[in-house]
Amino acid sequence: MSVRDERDPSVVPTPARTVLAPEVVDGAAEICGRVRAEGDAALIALTQQHDGVDITGRIEVPREEWEQAGAEVPAGVRSALENMAGRLRDLHQRQLPAEWEAESAGVRFGEVVNALDSAGCYVPGGRAAYPSTVLMTAIPARVAGVDRVVVCTPPAGGSGTVPAEVLLAASIAEVDAVFRVGGAQAVAALAYGTESIEAVSKIVGPGNAWVTAAKKEVAGLVGIDGLAGPSELVIVADSSADPAVLAVDLTAQAEHDPDARATLIALDESLVARVRELLEEETRRSPRAAILTKALDHASLLTATDEDDAARIVDSLAPEHLEVVTSSPAAFLGKVRFFGAAFLGPMTPVPFGDYGVGSNHVLPTMGTARFTSGLRSADFVVVSSFVEVSGDEGLAAFGPDVEVLARSEGLDAHARTSEIRRSHSL
Repeated sequence: MSVRDERDPSVVPTPARTVLAPEVVDGAAEICGRVRAEGDAALIALTQQHDGVDITGRIEVPREEWEQAGAEVPAGVRSALENMAGRLRDLHQRQLPAEWEAESAGVRFGEVVNALDSAGCYVPGGRAAYPSTVLMTAIPARVAGVDRVVVCTPPAGGSGTVPAEVLLAASIAEVDAVFRVGGAQAVAALAYGTESIEAVSKIVGPGNAWVTAAKKEVAGLVGIDGLAGPSELVIVADSSADPAVLAVDLTAQAEHDPDARATLIALDESLVARVRELLEEETRRSPRAAILTKALDHASLLTATDEDDAARIVDSLAPEHLEVVTSSPAAFLGKVRFFGAAFLGPMTPVPFGDYGVGSNHVLPTMGTARFTSGLRSADFVVVSSFVEVSGDEGLAAFGPDVEVLARSEGLDAHARTSEIRRSHSL
């Protein structure tokens, strides 16, 4: 583990960017083309190749498996998932845009809001189960009123089963179907459709580089939530922070995967040495020490001159997660603009957001918080404008300007659409 702990105050760090290896981009494109051409046959062959599972005749998980899963999940886990689902429904209900209309000089205008007809949720799997991601992706779609919500997730090697917790979460979130397909082939199936998987209008959810490359390949044909990179955390802390807590929070982020990015911006220089020491202790005791060691190799422990300097660094990184452990965290939050979700004060661990306490965990990474937001129920609706000219008053009030502007752009017929109505109404 070689955590970086030096910074030239004149230099602002920049975030890692989503750079997909050419072989991944080309490979994902090839997989997408194959699924588009061959349908279920490609899904079966690719799942056998990459997951070692034969899904012939069982691409979709039957309802009997859902019901069996519900009985297998411990009561405490079921209760926690149901509680999380309730919190997420409340959170995402607050995010829906409202319809509106107004009238001016004989013209009525406004916006209408309609839910998408379908959404596909990609839920990572393989080495771990992520029922929380089922809830995080499916519930905002359901709250928005999406007609059909489906889940694709990789099958477990050997048995080809989908984890019981994932199926229970799908039931709690009122998902319509679960398919035991993962990787780029799942994204392709959701985009193009196959005999077993009907195409959707939008694909959401995190995944590995192959999933990201496939989403990039199909974007435009369908909507996507974004191109995900490794998980990120930036902590801003002053002398009021407990170094032991900071070290645990940094390791919690780093244990996601070897490419996770963990950064401490210290307002007290003495924090850096103490946190570095405690990070080594946390790594030694962790069952995921191998992952932590690799992730912390590109972690950074920085010292900022003051809060303005720290805010400048935060905005340059535009992190997925921002944790603020200062004497006045709300005041510091007012100094920054770009982050996926912020966790304020010494009593607010980032995993609260991971499990639906006030935040969705599908958040922008790799600096994309500069121009995009985390997953919201509003992402599953389209907002459309309407205009109605009710009579002579509206034509007289706005027609002349429309005609002048249309002709200034060389669009004579555009101008005549207004002129002919005005002449016929006089």
